[in-house]
Amino acid sequence: MTRTDVPTSAGRLSSGTIHRHVLFGAAITALGGLLFGYDTGVISGALLFIGKDFPGLTSFDKELLTSMLLIGAMIGALAAGRIADRVGRRPTVLGTAALFVAGVMLAALSPSYGVLVGARVIIGLAVGSASMVVPLYIGEVVPPRIRGALVSFNQLAITGGILASYLVDYGLASRQNWRLMFGLAAIPAILMFLGMLFQHESPHWLVAQGREDEARQVLHRVRDQDDIEAEIAQVRQLSTRQSSLREVLNPAMRHVMIIGVSLAVFQQITGINTIIYYAPTLLSSAGLGNSAALLANVVNGVVNVGMTIVAIRLLDRTGRRPLLLGGTAGMAVGMVLVALTFAIGGSQLHGSTAYIAIAGLLLYTGSFAIGLGPVFWLLISEIYPVKIRGQAMSVATMANWGANFVVTVSFLTLLSAIGNAGTFFLFAGLSVVALVYFQRQVPETKNRSLQDIERDLNLPVGAQ
Repeated sequence: MTRTDVPTSAGRLSSGTIHRHVLFGAAITALGGLLFGYDTGVISGALLFIGKDFPGLTSFDKELLTSMLLIGAMIGALAAGRIADRVGRRPTVLGTAALFVAGVMLAALSPSYGVLVGARVIIGLAVGSASMVVPLYIGEVVPPRIRGALVSFNQLAITGGILASYLVDYGLASRQNWRLMFGLAAIPAILMFLGMLFQHESPHWLVAQGREDEARQVLHRVRDQDDIEAEIAQVRQLSTRQSSLREVLNPAMRHVMIIGVSLAVFQQITGINTIIYYAPTLLSSAGLGNSAALLANVVNGVVNVGMTIVAIRLLDRTGRRPLLLGGTAGMAVGMVLVALTFAIGGSQLHGSTAYIAIAGLLLYTGSFAIGLGPVFWLLISEIYPVKIRGQAMSVATMANWGANFVVTVSFLTLLSAIGNAGTFFLFAGLSVVALVYFQRQVPETKNRSLQDIERDLNLPVGAQ
């Protein structure tokens, strides 16, 4: 990035202009979250129709096609952290958008199953990169007082993308056009790339690179005048160490790394993606027909989006911990309800037990959307030292995708081995374990500067 990428004037801007710059930047980068959600969810509908162009696909072929995105996402999350720390946040977002365009277009035009699998890996690389670099970029650009809401734009975009994929799958089902299901994702990817061309680099990364004049010019666009010099001084002080994987693994960072990775793993092993991927199957087994199950799945997506909006409004008012703790408790209750209905009614539910099972799924999804869903992505953009933030976030994000993969490929096996009731009781128990851990270990970061959070988290392990 050159000096032409930042404002040429350091004159004071109005608060309204600053507000517009911040919102526009957050909205552009959050398109990565929308693509994350869309490409994660769209496969559930596309799998129904891929066989007409590639006949003879086995169940394993379809499972491989689904899971290869997760493998790509793990690699993309890890690589994006190193790239973001070395070349900058903005070029990494641009590269992520380009990967999305290439992957979805290759998927839409795939001449063979093998090419389609390769396209899913490319899409996965982009999804993994977006899941790490989008909250990182937004978290470093926006003012602390609204950081929770704007970083959570990313989670809203993810849930919106999932819902959009459900609606697109439903709308194109009569035409069986799986290629268009994939290809439509190119539109937000192109918009993300074009919009990012007009954005500036993260001021925190610029300070860490010794480019303080450029950082100062960027901050004049996104901060009040009185905050700028103090923030630059704080970031400068906390950016003296060299960034490397060895630094991430430093014992002084162990406590904060464990918190981030634990949040990542708990977000997945409590079962959210089993609901995203398999909700229609579960609802069918609860006594609904296929059409009603798909419609109920859309309702579940609407609940996901709606409660994410509620979370955005509350994160900077009530704080991170109340939503995290309350949401995780709600997840446990929802899973217990689902488990009890299967324990009482068996594998085929009817009447009131079917509705209770659906209510439990909706309670679980809504509780995730207001708590662990957005809070995880926000916290990992806040708790790591600026010099290693990119790499540290990539480690947590890779752990998230790894746990996602393990849960996804083992869910049907779990259902077969311990039954529906046993599986959901297991997820409920893991939610309780997560709740206890969060209560004891996860700090509050509301209205705190990234530098204040860093100092406090480093103090117990002697990092200062």
